[in-house]
Amino acid sequence: MSTEKNLAGAVLTIDLDAVADNYRTILKKMNGVPSAAVVKADGYGLGAEKVGPALAAAGCTIFFVAHINEGIGLRAVLPDADIHILNGLLPGTEATFREHRLVPVLGSLDEIDAWSAYGPLPCDIHVDTGMLRLGLPPAELATLVDDPGRLAGLDIRLVMSHLASADEAGSDQNAIQLAKFQQARQTLAMGSTCFANSSGVFLGSDYHFDLARPGVALYGVNPTPAGPNPMTGTITLKARILQVRDAQPGETVGYGAAFGVNKTSKIATLPVGYADGFLRSLSNAGQGMIDGIPVPLVGRVSMDLITLDVTAVPDAQRQPGQWVELIGAANPVDAVADAAGTIGYEILTSLGARYHRVYTGAGA
Repeated sequence: MSTEKNLAGAVLTIDLDAVADNYRTILKKMNGVPSAAVVKADGYGLGAEKVGPALAAAGCTIFFVAHINEGIGLRAVLPDADIHILNGLLPGTEATFREHRLVPVLGSLDEIDAWSAYGPLPCDIHVDTGMLRLGLPPAELATLVDDPGRLAGLDIRLVMSHLASADEAGSDQNAIQLAKFQQARQTLAMGSTCFANSSGVFLGSDYHFDLARPGVALYGVNPTPAGPNPMTGTITLKARILQVRDAQPGETVGYGAAFGVNKTSKIATLPVGYADGFLRSLSNAGQGMIDGIPVPLVGRVSMDLITLDVTAVPDAQRQPGQWVELIGAANPVDAVADAAGTIGYEILTSLGARYHRVYTGAGA
């Protein structure tokens, strides 16, 4: 064990081989249709400078991020990749896109006009099929039908849209959005098509088109929440016990006396808190694992500390310095998210900067 790891109260291990395996799982599901990779939010919290090259080594050549600064950072580690910016073209950023060879995803007539005026550079067109966020709304798409010359100066690589309910396979919205996208494609009959996100990949071949762009599934979150997770977990979060306290009935644990002790117990304190992205909503709801034994989180999650009831653990396995698994094979991201009343996306993207990070696998 390294000296640096010895100094750490909590260690986040990120398996780059698992990320690459998840990309290959997506490709297999796409049955010959290629796939991009979404590495926004610093690779969903896992470090874009590491997961980007790992995905490139697995064969990915097209990447999506949200912000232009994310694209600039990714360009530094992926000099030959196609990098697309989902949030589109901010006014005055045209030269920056050109300098760093970034592709804006244009989602309004104003963006289309600005990019067209700048020059015949690559771009994507985003059509809103029901999210009411980014993308050409129906009225602006209709304007292009009447005035197709507005697209004449564009080098359009992708025509795309975004599914709102793909993680609910039975949602009627999926088929409605699919029909709207197919109709929009008749108007925008240039470039390739890109529609399926992580969950969309698993809706079937009708949703695959020319290119998928999965995100969270690459990092181990279940894209099919109604069934077993087809993806491999990519992270393990472990923290050390700092102290173990004897607790008697009638005593309380932590801020606000939020947990009342009702039997003689052993309470362990660990150096993880909401400042590390271990969400406060896990108060009295989360759990850890010590050698396969569940240890429930009791009391409130505070900024730097959590408390776990380790009464069920043999004394030799609950001493200061003992590692407790907070996220991992026995307590995956989706289970932690359920306990927190949220989704795996938030758990991953909240992972804090104070953890000692260890990368394993090719490229580590």
